[in-house]
Amino acid sequence: MRPFRIGWFAGCLLFLLAPAPCVRAATNTVPDFRVVFDLVRANLVGVSEADLNRAAVEGLLAGLRGKVLLVTDSNLPIASTNAPLLGKTNLLDDDIGYLRVSHVAEGLAGALNAAYQTLSASNKLKGLVLDLRFADGQDFAAAAVVTDLFVAKERPLLDWGQGMVKTKAKPDALTLPVAVLINRETTGAAEVLAAVLREVGVGLLLGGPTAGAGMVMNEYPLPGGQALRIASTPVKLGDGTALSGQGVKPDIEVKVSLDDERIYLRDAYSLVVKPIVKSGAVSIAAVSTNAAGRRLRITEADLVRERREGKSLEEFTPARDREPLKPQISDPTLARAVDLLKGLAVVRRSQP
Repeated sequence: MRPFRIGWFAGCLLFLLAPAPCVRAATNTVPDFRVVFDLVRANLVGVSEADLNRAAVEGLLAGLRGKVLLVTDSNLPIASTNAPLLGKTNLLDDDIGYLRVSHVAEGLAGALNAAYQTLSASNKLKGLVLDLRFADGQDFAAAAVVTDLFVAKERPLLDWGQGMVKTKAKPDALTLPVAVLINRETTGAAEVLAAVLREVGVGLLLGGPTAGAGMVMNEYPLPGGQALRIASTPVKLGDGTALSGQGVKPDIEVKVSLDDERIYLRDAYSLVVKPIVKSGAVSIAAVSTNAAGRRLRITEADLVRERREGKSLEEFTPARDREPLKPQISDPTLARAVDLLKGLAVVRRSQP
């Protein structure tokens, strides 16, 4: 036992006396921009001052997307775009309307109403999903007009510095339940639209917090004819609440990465697969599925048919289970919204 005791003691002593490895403390603190910029400028080889300046400006604008906009012609309207107002419209699970907004601008209310009328013409809709993920815009008047579609009585909506805008009393307001989808790329008038739809009781918000750019943009000239438009004046809701620079928070949070959401926006039924590293080997694992398994249920009538056709129970499949399974929505936020709307429809139907 003595050699073991000496060896164990010597090992401990060597461990205690050995120099500690250089370990950097883990921290989430962002370093000072000026310190980083000066270090890069002093030590990075082959990069000009103009290149550094361009990278710094582009990084700043990208990090503050929706809140700061660089324009080369100050006469251009804010957030002008030729993108379609509606990116996609379709029917989900036979009774849920889906409308994806790309841009909040003049004409959006008419486009939404027309799409709704088309979907509801041959289907009894139980609810409507308004997808504002990755939507933008600076037309707050357009957000107010869209909200007006869903409100039957006159009530205050929005004030973006031009006085409080109100809805108009009408007998034909859209009254079905609405689920509004948002994420960190929901910016400007799109997040204002989400906030006001919730404030007037039209629907619930699902997803993640918005960008925090629901503000009026003020313009500041730059040398050379360019200008910066900065979100400086918060928009106020009908109850007087000013939208926060921290963004609009969802009623039901659903955590999904932006990369995955971009895939789901192309196809809500997509299978998202990610590499998993185990012991140096890379394998692929699906994190969502496109169809659920179904348990076979055999009734008395099925058994009679089985006996008549001379098939064994093991090889017999009921007729209704021979039909292909319907694809399942893989998009977690959208699937949650559809489930919510279907549940609300059941509650409404059961109420006296």
